[in-house]
Amino acid sequence: MRLFFSPDQRRHAPALELHNGAFVPYAETPARVDAILAAIGPTELPGDAGEAAIRAVHDAGYIDFLKTAARRWQAAGRSGDAIPYAFPVVRRRDVPLDRIDAAMGRYAMDATTPITAESWKASYASAQSALAATQAVLAGDRAAFALCRPPGHHAGADYCGGYCHLNTAAIAAQAARDAGVQRVAILDIDYHHGNGTQDIFWERGDVFYASIHADPATDFPFYWGHLDETGAGEGAGATLNRPLPHGTSLDAFRRAQGEALTAIAAFAPGLLVVSFGADTWEGDPISHFALRTPDYAVLAREIAGCGWPTVVMMEGGYAVDSLGANVASFLGGV
Repeated sequence: MRLFFSPDQRRHAPALELHNGAFVPYAETPARVDAILAAIGPTELPGDAGEAAIRAVHDAGYIDFLKTAARRWQAAGRSGDAIPYAFPVVRRRDVPLDRIDAAMGRYAMDATTPITAESWKASYASAQSALAATQAVLAGDRAAFALCRPPGHHAGADYCGGYCHLNTAAIAAQAARDAGVQRVAILDIDYHHGNGTQDIFWERGDVFYASIHADPATDFPFYWGHLDETGAGEGAGATLNRPLPHGTSLDAFRRAQGEALTAIAAFAPGLLVVSFGADTWEGDPISHFALRTPDYAVLAREIAGCGWPTVVMMEGGYAVDSLGANVASFLGGV
């Protein structure tokens, strides 16, 4: 399996995030990739495919915001990383607002995703890793892995959140569609629901989105990922959510994944994108499932056994000391 990563993905390194009412050290650190790289071995440097595939998914105004937010924040006399504090949740309108505070809320879903002067460069590099892995599979490899960091599945077409700025899974899926793959499926097995991915493909019938995650009644992102969310318009029935309770271990997770794989098989995709998060591990500091390191190989073998060309995108996982072993277990199963 080919593995892709760019050192530029380390460049995003905020100091703090808002968590449970206090500013705490940022959890999605560059140390995550160092732990993974130590466990999986050498990776390939992705090429630069440009912005076209990113713009096929993300709003042009949002991309411009990501590129300029840190500079505008500093120009306004602010210290530290740019963090939003006001959100247009009622009658949101696309009105021109020059003040950076207004733009931060317009293009963000939470206050846990700071933007630094290096965030665009790191997120852009993460997208390039996703595109390189996708291209490898389109060229004939059975599977490839993109060590995406920052992660992507909480980012919508025009908003960041949940540590995510560019939605790498969506970028990969759309790139495959643009390359001629008629149907693409996304299987999201991160602890948290991939609200951004769901939003992007909500009304589309050519991309099937299935997610197994912590029940949003108890866990972030709260407002997405409930059982009754199944898509709309041409995408009606092309979204499948399987929320699970705290304490979920392998047997229950396998049952939910089996349901998702059965639904994906009925969709008959030409390519599968897996949003893989190791924050389902029993010792993850911000999550509450009970998967163990060997369990990831079991889950991965069941996915691989379906036989679809597969691109794996790295999402969450915050127990840095065990993260590498968990990722290696999953990739070994693939």
